[in-house]
Amino acid sequence: MPRRRIRVTDVPLRAAFAALRTELGVPSDFPPEVTAEAERAPALKGYEDATDVPLFTIDPPASTDLDQAMHLSRRGTGYRLRYAIADVAAFVVPGSALDAETHRRVMTLYFPDSRVPLHPALLSEGAASLLPDQVRPAALWTIDLDAEGRTTGADVRRALVRSRAKLDYEGVQRAIDAGTAEEPLALLAEVGRLRETLEAERGGISLRVPEQEIVEREGTYEPTYRAPLPADGWNAQISLLTGMAAADLMLAYGTGVLRTLPAAPDGAVGRLRRTAHALHIDWPHHVSYAALVRSLDPRIPHHAAFLQECTTLLRGAGYTVFRDGILPPITTHAAVAAPYAHCTAPLRRLADRYASEICLAASAGTAVPEWVLAAFEALPREMSEGGRLAAKAERACVDLVEAALLKDRVGEVFDGCVVEVEEHRPDVGTVQLESPAVIGRIDGDGEGLSLGERLRVRVVRSDPGTSKVRFVPA
Repeated sequence: MPRRRIRVTDVPLRAAFAALRTELGVPSDFPPEVTAEAERAPALKGYEDATDVPLFTIDPPASTDLDQAMHLSRRGTGYRLRYAIADVAAFVVPGSALDAETHRRVMTLYFPDSRVPLHPALLSEGAASLLPDQVRPAALWTIDLDAEGRTTGADVRRALVRSRAKLDYEGVQRAIDAGTAEEPLALLAEVGRLRETLEAERGGISLRVPEQEIVEREGTYEPTYRAPLPADGWNAQISLLTGMAAADLMLAYGTGVLRTLPAAPDGAVGRLRRTAHALHIDWPHHVSYAALVRSLDPRIPHHAAFLQECTTLLRGAGYTVFRDGILPPITTHAAVAAPYAHCTAPLRRLADRYASEICLAASAGTAVPEWVLAAFEALPREMSEGGRLAAKAERACVDLVEAALLKDRVGEVFDGCVVEVEEHRPDVGTVQLESPAVIGRIDGDGEGLSLGERLRVRVVRSDPGTSKVRFVPA
């Protein structure tokens, strides 16, 4: 079926998005006192000068809230990573109105028509963002790796940095594939692949599930599927590497905030094995779950369906705080297969500001600031609530756009694939259309559905008012 775009003049999606934000209680503009504090110039005392390091950023083309910048170089037979993280604490005074507002917002929320930032744009897209050719305060990590990509040393300190270039994933991939990337960028692929190999060795998992996202083109909204590029994965490995170094540093220090995920219960893995069997995916008992996942190709429909099911094992992640050398019962993240911390996105995620501050204290051998410890008790709950709101907003936006896309096509037939079947109602599940990029509920009306099944489906309901799309087998 040809893809039909959604025009804002035909469907009042902007009004629907605004109504959704009101319904969810999403904050709107920042209070005047918060904006005024965001205009305050930071006191940059005690910062090293690292503006000579030729850092670069990798983000979507339109992004201006740039949290991280990197530089990679060879060091003997190994490598050195310099990784700058925006130093948000330089701008946010503990106990201030700005500080309180970030605890109310918790994280940046993304809507197809706008972004609801954690910090005022003056900071997140201006003074604190690692924009090219601008001197910025940062928490600058230095992480040394051996020839196999294993960490041999890591520290972090405050420094003034200056990024040289703002790159995007597609451009990075083209340059690396063409062999035209200069060494710091070319090493991203080299180190990224080494880290992927180490991830496989320790049993870590990076799911390559095609992402469903909403894009806007000239006043038109359209749902699409985006398959991650290798460059996405390499860049993610650098962030994972830093998060693992941060976790190790905090555990050795005895105080920290970790991103944790318990191991999946045997029942959940057993269900996945039954799902693999239903999808005709060979999963020998001697092959680990992680090894199986890495062998799958998300471009193959029944592989994509299984990968979607695999995300169920990643639910239950949370934030775990500890102090005074008393370590928590769980210190690892099951998908990372190692201790891990969120520390690389402080412009967009509240907890990262606290993790950075603890790492800076641990690296310097100084005490953690009292304002950090004062927030410990409430931080996991705040992050959990913020995460639920972000997930709810994202799903609701996609539902709205899908319903608007198909509202005039009720009765039409499309090609799709069953990606989920309810455990106790095998005639009800979820179907993913090949085109347009819509995912919706399907009711077999007594007819059993099979995971991974390719079938023709008919649209029987598409109501932007309730954000719901429903299918039946054609």
